[in-house]
Amino acid sequence: MIKRISLIALTLATIVSCVSPKVYKELEGKYANLKKENRKLSDDNETLLTAKNKAENNLKELQANYDATVIKRDKLQSDLDALKSNHANLTASYDALEKNSSAAIAENVKKNRELLAQLEVKEQALAIENARLKTLENDLKSRSERVAELESLIAAKDAAMTALKDAISRALTDFEGKGLTIEQRDGKVYVSMENKLLFGSGSWAVGSQGRQAVQQLGEVLGDNPDIAVLIEGHTDNVPYKGNAQLSGNWDLSTKRATAIVNILRENTSIKAENLTAAGRGEYAPIATNDSAEGKAKNRRIEVILTPKLDEISKLLNDL
Repeated sequence: MIKRISLIALTLATIVSCVSPKVYKELEGKYANLKKENRKLSDDNETLLTAKNKAENNLKELQANYDATVIKRDKLQSDLDALKSNHANLTASYDALEKNSSAAIAENVKKNRELLAQLEVKEQALAIENARLKTLENDLKSRSERVAELESLIAAKDAAMTALKDAISRALTDFEGKGLTIEQRDGKVYVSMENKLLFGSGSWAVGSQGRQAVQQLGEVLGDNPDIAVLIEGHTDNVPYKGNAQLSGNWDLSTKRATAIVNILRENTSIKAENLTAAGRGEYAPIATNDSAEGKAKNRRIEVILTPKLDEISKLLNDL
């Protein structure tokens, strides 16, 4: 229809210059009517498309309902067939019982006795398992209590080590910024003192300022007799050549660690059996040895404070 209207419009445009006004008006009227008819047809077409879409949607819904109904019908048929089969079996069994009631009753009695025997065995096995389960429950409860106790002990040890760290920090506050650091990690307290605070170059004799720091540390340790104290001496990687009595950095680091132990032993509140001196030489650096600053950090004494873990070890062994 659109093509037809376009053709008429083109024809009108072609012949408009060579037709009379009357003919032109007639053609123009026809063109207007055709346009009106075209609009009506377009509206009708839209209405039909809407109706078509609605019909297709209704068809899909009906198809879905049909498919669901077929599935339900098939299931009902299957259930019916099963019921028929069960009915047939029951009828056959009933007939057999009527014909051989005595034999069937005897067989049933035998089966009942066998079932009772099996039931008794199962009950005995169940009683054994229940007893075993009860034992396991008691064991689990006991272990849970030990774990809770262990967690409480660990928390108490951590709290005690935190209090110890705070006490050491307060005691050594005058030495902050002078090569002394204090930190707590892995349940231990680490007191690190650079050699510039304690020793002269190549020496293991503790200076007056270093002795004061160690003595103040000892006062705190004296109030905590159950703390294990490990004193580690560390050097940089420059070979030691200062004293012929020493074989090298390892020997020097051990001498320095022993010097700190001797100062701590002057405090009679510290148990000697809790003290350990160790030399690590240059083999446990905390900074690079490629700079003067890094070497200064590596030349240090580390005092490692560890709580006694006897109770915790006993609980772990009991788990």
